[in-house]
Amino acid sequence: MAKRDYYEVLGVKRGASAEELKKAYRTKAKELHPDRNADNPQAEAQFKEVNEAWDVLKDEQKKAAYDRFGHAAFEGGMGGGPRPGGYGQQGDFASAFSDVFEDLFGDFMGRGGGGGGRSRAQRGSDLRYNMRVSLEEAYTGVQKTISVPTSVTCDTCHGSGAEGGAEPVTCPTCNGMGKVRAQQGFFTIERTCPQCNGMGQIIKNPCRTCGGQGRIQKEKQLSVNIPPGVETGTRIRLAGEGEAGLRGGPNGDLYIFIEVKEHPLFQRDGVHLFCRVPVSMPTAALGGEIEVPTIDGGKVRVKIPAGAQSGKQMRLRQKGMPALRSSNTGDMVIELAVETPVNLTSRQRELLREFEKLSEENNPESSSFFSKVKGFWDGMKG
Repeated sequence: MAKRDYYEVLGVKRGASAEELKKAYRTKAKELHPDRNADNPQAEAQFKEVNEAWDVLKDEQKKAAYDRFGHAAFEGGMGGGPRPGGYGQQGDFASAFSDVFEDLFGDFMGRGGGGGGRSRAQRGSDLRYNMRVSLEEAYTGVQKTISVPTSVTCDTCHGSGAEGGAEPVTCPTCNGMGKVRAQQGFFTIERTCPQCNGMGQIIKNPCRTCGGQGRIQKEKQLSVNIPPGVETGTRIRLAGEGEAGLRGGPNGDLYIFIEVKEHPLFQRDGVHLFCRVPVSMPTAALGGEIEVPTIDGGKVRVKIPAGAQSGKQMRLRQKGMPALRSSNTGDMVIELAVETPVNLTSRQRELLREFEKLSEENNPESSSFFSKVKGFWDGMKG
């Protein structure tokens, strides 16, 4: 089968610039790579064809020979040197494949910024601390001192990781790249350098205190300001209070996650508070006043209208929680719970029976309900 024109293989016109050829090759290589085309049996052959075309057209001398003689330039010894299609030799394939390797897997393997040497100083990890506060503390705000187990900069080497503050040297195994390549059959595999662990540099005389890490484990005492209005799920960031960076890298951050404890009197919904207040049956019937607690530790007198029913809600403006980092304040909602007396004396029973006889016309909700029940039963009989 006759070979296709190399320009046609890459999808460019003759006379294309070196940049256009390179761009076309990378696009085709990504598109046809066997790892991305497991369901296409022709992908491997097409991928080799693209690499063959690129191997010729990227070389000025080979390209000039190809432009003049076509495929014949590399057949019968005219062009000299290895044939561009000879990818049965692993070294040739590795050379061609390396050009596209970074584009295909660069993000996954940590591409960018000059190889492993860029990681000589690594940022420390972020830390999380879970803090529980009471509802009263969430209302007023509070300052708390916490103890955080973390990594801190080594005082002996000042974070360099080297004895006496000496500078690290380039890793001889990876030449500062932080990664090494190995040939495994058809593929060239890139791995983290085993000697420098991807750092690109090594320390000949590690600090005895930190073992060359530039940091040590230690418990750190921190004072944390909890602002008024926090609620469960609020996250507070303390910049630079996380783990110390590796070999002098910047510190990570510390994130405080707030959990507000349940309160025995108040239930919270955002900036609003709810309080269920029991009311005696006579007070609910006759009306009166009750004292209601507030979250700031005070109390408020509330008027109960005559004939109040269980579930009636009354709103106290601006007696709720403050909004986080705002001047707004929520409300407190009181829900009345009319209480039925228990453990009655004989005299109390007598009075209640007498009251019941005298109040048959004073229960509109009961009259309405049983009227509806009677209509329901009549309808069923019909």
